Amino acid sequence: MAERQDHSTRRTRAPGDRARARIVGEAAELATIEGLDGLSIGRLAEATGMPKSSVHALFGSKEELQLATITAARGSFVAVVVNPAFTDAKPGRDRLVALCDGFLSYVERRVFPGGCFFVAASAELGGRPGRVHDEVVRVQQQWRDLLEGEARAAKENGDLPDGAEPAQLAFELGVILAGTNIVSVLHDDNGAIGRARAAIRSRLDG
Repeated sequence: MAERQDHSTRRTRAPGDRARARIVGEAAELATIEGLDGLSIGRLAEATGMPKSSVHALFGSKEELQLATITAARGSFVAVVVNPAFTDAKPGRDRLVALCDGFLSYVERRVFPGGCFFVAASAELGGRPGRVHDEVVRVQQQWRDLLEGEARAAKENGDLPDGAEPAQLAFELGVILAGTNIVSVLHDDNGAIGRARAAIRSRLDG
């Protein structure tokens, strides 16, 4: 009986999980255009064609919807940018280049229509306290730490120009990437992607 109940629970849960994934996927795309603050139970019900009551049952509040959307956007970023770099490139300079190339490709291909979810969210939430702000900060800090960690590995491997300081290098690369996202999206200028790649390699080569 217990086993049958477990199977029944899993069968009941699966459609809910699929609906939740569909909603947060749509929410992440919308948020890069309309902002996280533009997300609401009603807006997502309209966008997905689902009853408002169903969306509310899955998330309960706008804040929980926003937090779930951030989690989904992080998962997409990790899958598209981070995982390939860790799979295909060795630690240090090669992986640093792969992470930067992966970010630029993510922007160029418009994985989200408004460009990088986290660049958009950071601009929107920079001065607003609260759980949603703090979660964006946490994810952005993970990205910054990742760049700095690979810069440190590159330094240890002797793959950086003399005098290069890993924290400063990681900061500069992060600024180039975020700024390129802004220029590319705002001006619909994918030529900025190539210029960013050239700037990154110039910085790494000294």
